[in-house]
Amino acid sequence: MTKRILSISYDSSLLLTRQLLLQQMGHEVVPAEGFARAWDICAERDGQFDLIILCHSIPHTDKEAIIAHIAKACTAPVLALMRPHEGSVRGATRSLDASNPLDFLAAVREMLSK
Repeated sequence: MTKRILSISYDSSLLLTRQLLLQQMGHEVVPAEGFARAWDICAERDGQFDLIILCHSIPHTDKEAIIAHIAKACTAPVLALMRPHEGSVRGATRSLDASNPLDFLAAVREMLSK
């Protein structure tokens, strides 16, 4: 069954790379560059996502602010990707060091299987 993922980033090339990886896994990926676009997409789609991913390109405080606002419209679990040595993200279902793509893909599989 196809899962719908909202992928949020401040970096368009990372957003595209992540979209291609997740599409190869068979998922529908809705990319959002920046907070405003992510909010609009959540509102347009009535929050109908199976997973929300926050890219490591987003500063830590922005991630927490995005989660607080997005949670009002989208109830999907949130996977927050972190830079090395960044602490876990408040409000995220799971925080993950983004340095290993295989760990990222495993986390997505695990979170979508619940």
